[in-house]
Amino acid sequence: MPVYALGDRVPDIHPDAYVHPDATVIGDVTIGAFASVWPQAVLRGESGTIRVGERTSIQDGTIVHCTEWHATVIGAESVVGHNAHIEGATVGSRCMIASGSVLLNGSVVEDGAILGAGAVMSFNGRLPARRMALGVPARVREGHEVAPDMVLGIVANYVERIAVYKAGLRELS
Repeated sequence: MPVYALGDRVPDIHPDAYVHPDATVIGDVTIGAFASVWPQAVLRGESGTIRVGERTSIQDGTIVHCTEWHATVIGAESVVGHNAHIEGATVGSRCMIASGSVLLNGSVVEDGAILGAGAVMSFNGRLPARRMALGVPARVREGHEVAPDMVLGIVANYVERIAVYKAGLRELS
């Protein structure tokens, strides 16, 4: 797996985490226990910090970046869907950042919230706890509260995949 230090910035990947061989991790990136980073995901902490909590999955093609002014922090038991882009934002625990969504600098997604597929949360946006935002620009869906355990089935599925991939993934030439 391509894991790179950049100057004094060195990744810290928990031994129980899984980073797919085709994912890239650079610089000041911390990945918690049983978190997973899937193919073509890029976590680039060259000018700031990135933190990925325990049991969180960063799915295929996702870009996670930060700036020197805005760290990127993703809490525990969260799901970041395929081809998402998170840049200098904070995501709470038990959240879903759905496929193709964009979360930009200074934005906050509070615990248990969902940013819907393809949604764009611009600079300094805020998604309250256990709410859902959809659209471009992302708008909170009124009258809808997300169940507190909404993403836990997906989280468990990705934690189980870690063992399968660690035991059985092999490259065929």
